[in-house]
Amino acid sequence: MPKTSAGLLPYRFAVDGSLEVFIVHPGGPFWAKKDEHAWSVAKGEYEPASESPEAAAEREFTEETGIPTPEGVRTDLGEIRQSSGKRVRVWAVETEDLPDGVVIGNTFEMEWPPRSGTTELFPEVDRAAWMTIPEARVRLVVAQVVLLDRLLARRGVEH
Repeated sequence: MPKTSAGLLPYRFAVDGSLEVFIVHPGGPFWAKKDEHAWSVAKGEYEPASESPEAAAEREFTEETGIPTPEGVRTDLGEIRQSSGKRVRVWAVETEDLPDGVVIGNTFEMEWPPRSGTTELFPEVDRAAWMTIPEARVRLVVAQVVLLDRLLARRGVEH
């Protein structure tokens, strides 16, 4: 059974009417020097038998960023399948109120450096940023880029 994940994609309108989205960069040593197609919607795994995808998206946003879940109407952007097979369901929410930069959310432990016997603590997400749609197309994990097109279509904004 593929893993399931859910998340929120905050967005805002820039002065020129274009859209910007708020996305996150994964923490840890494997992602430290990766930028292109490394960023993601703030999301996380959940068990469908015990939690709804909507509730998981809300919970995971705050857990990953340390930022309270933005207020506002949720727009369902549907589900995508990542190259790992993981199914990801995403909702967009219009907001202005999110800070760029370092975020303080959940952490994870892993042996680092490999085979050293030393366990290090790393953030799940090391930073977050508002990006234009063209910037986000280059930075988002490839499978998530279609979410930008869905957001643009639902908001009636040209690509």
